[in-house]
Amino acid sequence: MGYMPDYVVYHELIMTVKEYMQCVTSVEAAWLAELGPMFYSLKEAGSTRIEKRLQSIRKARNMEEELKQASSELSGIERTARSPAGSTRIAEPGKVPASVRSSARFGM
Repeated sequence: MGYMPDYVVYHELIMTVKEYMQCVTSVEAAWLAELGPMFYSLKEAGSTRIEKRLQSIRKARNMEEELKQASSELSGIERTARSPAGSTRIAEPGKVPASVRSSARFGM
């Protein structure tokens, strides 16, 4: 191959006192992460502990803001559901509202 690969897949294994891989294929790490994410994952290169900590803090703040927004929307919905829908008057047949008339015709 000319270089030492990070990962190899062997096609033929000869078992003697030692194990010999006779036919191998070199494999890229990105290919492993793409096709087998449950077995292998790539680590982000170049990120320091401080950068990871800042990123986790940002993510936590964003989650808190989303929670506050969702709770305020939910409380607004609950308030509108609890408030009465305005007073409506129901008209009933035969019921006449009492009129306020002066008794000008008292007597004759």
